[in-house]
Amino acid sequence: MAKKPLTVALAGNPNSGKSTIFSNLTGTRQKIGNWPGVTVEKKEGQVTVNGYRLTVVDLPGTYSLTAYSIEEIVARNFILDDKPDVVVAIIDASNLERNLYLATQLRELDTKVIFVLNMADVARQRGVKIDGKKLSELLDVPVVFTVGNANEGTRDLLNEIIAVAESSIELPRTRRVYYGKDIEKAISELSAMITETVGERLSYNTRWVAIKLLEDDRIVKGRVVRLDGTHGPAIVEEADRSRARLRELYDDEPEIVMTDQRYGFIEGIVKEVVRTDSIDRVDISRRIDQVLTNRVLGLPVFVFFIWAMFQLTFTLGAYPMDWLDTGVGWLGHQTAQLLPDGAFEALIVDGVIAGVGSVVVFFPNILILFFCIAIFEDTGYMARAAFLMDKVMHLIGLHGKSFIPMLMGFGCNVPAIMATRTLESERDRILTILINPLMSCSARLPVYILLAGTFFGLRAGNAIFSIYALGIVLAIVMGRLFRSTVLKGEVAPFVMELPPYRMPMLKGLLIHMWDRSKIFLKKMGGVILVGSIVVWCLSAFPAEVQFSQDYATQRRAVSTRYDTLISGAQGAGRQVLVEERDAALGELNAQQARERVEKSYLGRLGKFLAPVFAPLGMDWRSSVAVLSGLVAKEIVVSTLGVLHAAAGDGGEESEALRRALKQSGMTACSAYAMMAFVLIYIPCLATVAAIRRETNSWRWTLFSMGYSVTLAWLVAFVIYQGGKLLGLA
Repeated sequence: MAKKPLTVALAGNPNSGKSTIFSNLTGTRQKIGNWPGVTVEKKEGQVTVNGYRLTVVDLPGTYSLTAYSIEEIVARNFILDDKPDVVVAIIDASNLERNLYLATQLRELDTKVIFVLNMADVARQRGVKIDGKKLSELLDVPVVFTVGNANEGTRDLLNEIIAVAESSIELPRTRRVYYGKDIEKAISELSAMITETVGERLSYNTRWVAIKLLEDDRIVKGRVVRLDGTHGPAIVEEADRSRARLRELYDDEPEIVMTDQRYGFIEGIVKEVVRTDSIDRVDISRRIDQVLTNRVLGLPVFVFFIWAMFQLTFTLGAYPMDWLDTGVGWLGHQTAQLLPDGAFEALIVDGVIAGVGSVVVFFPNILILFFCIAIFEDTGYMARAAFLMDKVMHLIGLHGKSFIPMLMGFGCNVPAIMATRTLESERDRILTILINPLMSCSARLPVYILLAGTFFGLRAGNAIFSIYALGIVLAIVMGRLFRSTVLKGEVAPFVMELPPYRMPMLKGLLIHMWDRSKIFLKKMGGVILVGSIVVWCLSAFPAEVQFSQDYATQRRAVSTRYDTLISGAQGAGRQVLVEERDAALGELNAQQARERVEKSYLGRLGKFLAPVFAPLGMDWRSSVAVLSGLVAKEIVVSTLGVLHAAAGDGGEESEALRRALKQSGMTACSAYAMMAFVLIYIPCLATVAAIRRETNSWRWTLFSMGYSVTLAWLVAFVIYQGGKLLGLA
């Protein structure tokens, strides 16, 4: 039986549980992109139920459907232009009055609407009882109760969606907001004019259009003008005259008066349907906030959570990382056995498997990091982090709202920089963009794990945490410097909504974790694979360095000497001699390979750069690695993997790379300096492109690149040279 397609739009306030409901409805059958022409995220999912194939579209979270933000315009335009079969208004049942403002606006669009009273359990805990049947009767819409994080009410919602989609609900609705005699008269006159002139060509409800014109909605005014070159401007002029009359009558802007009327309508609804217990309740969220947002304890607790996240990322991730490492080593060994000796075998084993494998082993750590971030977001703690950081951000000359894009930077700097569009001040936006790359993205994490795991042992988690903390400190310092010099200005006021704490759903956490982590996997088959091949080619050519006669002679001598000893030995002694022979031959191979790599194109480039990086404790291989990281930071690891695999270490890829790094002369101090350099210097090409696009200025883009590489060199220099003075290098 063919599935009947239906389109369902989810709308709601931020923190109303809309994303959880979306995950409950669609599971993992989701795709994420951007709405056409804007950087606002678009989520779409599929679900099949009772013979119907539902396409569920998660609209951007908004508080209203005015034309004040991109999110509001995107949500409204989708409902008006794409005409979904059903619009589901997700309402926080514990904050009914505030959430009903958006919900009543959705009714005015004259579409089939379902009210979902989510977080019904939170409302009950607060002593709030809502008469859903009464609410449905008063507003002429179906009402469904859900508890999103417990997946309660999902089946009822799906059944109601199908019932409403197939129903013959009469639109427009008669039960609507009454704006007062004078405004209603203006709406009626304007509606009549619209109906008489352009009504047949207008696909929207004429009353709603009249209301928007009286509210001076620029989007609707533009559409009316474009609809008819003669009547459109006349309608807008009449609306402006009506606005002027109403302004004189009320001594206020008509849109403000109409907003007050909506809230009055909502207040009357709430009084009819809500009953609150007289018991004085201090809800759980408030009790938790007494500790987590405490002016003394809040910040140390936040720092502890971040430290614990990185400790967990490193320690727990070490087990699957070792398994993957063994698997990559086995794959390389088996591939080398299958392929004939030659350039192609070296490309596959040393270039592709060693290069990509040296990065893919860190995938478990990436998963754990994003799982922890998802917990912070889904529990409501992320908003508290922005609240706590408001005072710290004021040191930079910003406010807590700027901390949201900076927190996103821990995942990826590109969407974090795009998120600065929500900042009202141009100076705030540019300043946030300039310091955002100092927030260490997940692409840098493999570099930290490799170096910290190699040189810091059990203290690796602390070392990684300190690097992230260094980025935050540098962001504060540079932000303060920029605010007092190139970006002078006053700090804007900031109010941050603190949503109630919620118990996260495991399914939701896993979906959020996977959505972010799959970007890392896509890089495996894209930029990292290509980068590894390019690096290998540069390290393998020109192919003018072959085994010299000296090496051949030494190899024969070693083989002959050990073969003689082995032939006369037995048991464990024989096995020891075999291992010694293989180790000696491996060292000879490594010496020859190092000579070949040093004379390759990559080696020549590294030797050229070596004097610049030598004061930082970095050899020519590390110099080339950080240079390759300009494309993508993960390539720093794959470059080191390719170079040191070319040096002939063999074995388990990650362990072989760690041994090679120690043998190269790198110390804990120089490793930490390299970690700091990777943290600070020019971000990846995608981030540079995002900076150029969001600032619309090559001047700010080049300034960002210039200051970051200069600061990186200076900080790494201080770390390494300071360590030498203290005897740590």
